[in-house]
Amino acid sequence: MTVRAVVFDLDGVIIDTEEVWEEVRRGYVLEHGKAFLPDSQSRMMGMSTPEWSTHLSAEVGVPRSPEQVAADVLGRMAERYRADLPLIPGSVDAVRRLAAHFPVALASSSARILIDQVLETAGLTGTFRVTLSTEEVPRGKPAPDVYVAACEQLGFAPEACAAVEDSSNGLRSAGAAGLAVIAVPHGVYPPADDALALASLVIDGLDELTIEVVEKLR
Repeated sequence: MTVRAVVFDLDGVIIDTEEVWEEVRRGYVLEHGKAFLPDSQSRMMGMSTPEWSTHLSAEVGVPRSPEQVAADVLGRMAERYRADLPLIPGSVDAVRRLAAHFPVALASSSARILIDQVLETAGLTGTFRVTLSTEEVPRGKPAPDVYVAACEQLGFAPEACAAVEDSSNGLRSAGAAGLAVIAVPHGVYPPADDALALASLVIDGLDELTIEVVEKLR
């Protein structure tokens, strides 16, 4: 079965925000007299908004409800995006290049409000046939839900789709859903070896993400 559609992750693939997320959430937690647990950062990468806000509230101990934590942190992230959107070099060109040949979708752990803001600022509104937040499916990454839903809405079986991912949980999510996985490892937050092993292709940068390499995946 050949690849007939491509599903992109957002954070760490199109925008370089993992460090921004960590800075904002660590600062927020510190303001409330708390500190990340040793595995908080790695666990939250790929979590949906309800999942990471519950982690900060229930496990880290921020004295706010998960809903309040989510609203606080998302407000701060939106401010950062409006001030300076950290696009990864080549990401917009890569999306447009593949969208000219394949139907493309977005499967992100970011909240809907942030997805829409990023696409507007980057000039990509309307480029993706489908955009999904893990808020809109039962479980966040590493569960396969968001990738399964993206493929369904595109109208293709997961086996006919490729995913472009950077994080451990994202790679696990796409792999569990049955997509051909392209890994673009983040330099600061590289994926775990077991997650990277799920990739059909590992590339160093988005300039390498061409129609030809996608067509050869299967």
